[in-house]
Amino acid sequence: MTSTRRRLAIAGATLTLATLTTACGAAAQAVDCNTASKEVVAIMNEWNGSLAASATDPDALGKASKTAAQKTKDLAGKYDGEVAAALNDLAAGFSTMEGGDMTKAAELTTKVSGFQTKLKSACS
Repeated sequence: MTSTRRRLAIAGATLTLATLTTACGAAAQAVDCNTASKEVVAIMNEWNGSLAASATDPDALGKASKTAAQKTKDLAGKYDGEVAAALNDLAAGFSTMEGGDMTKAAELTTKVSGFQTKLKSACS
């Protein structure tokens, strides 16, 4: 696994951990945050699986990233406010990888960090 792919895998694992451990406040908001977190984890797991399966194929990476971006955008459409904004940030991060260009990995990592911050803020 190349160092860039390792960084992406670490970013994915960090995102998964952050979404699973996000503390949510009010009951309705907690349900929204928990549901959104579970769906993001599923999207990330699918994307990470595709990444692992196509370690040397930029086209496969691009396709997996495009699919993840679309699923995340669709998920964002189910929410409003800060949760939607956080999900849209994550979708934008996946979009940076749609061309299969591994040099865009730093942008994705930045988007993942922003997503985590916004989701935690929205759910606290």
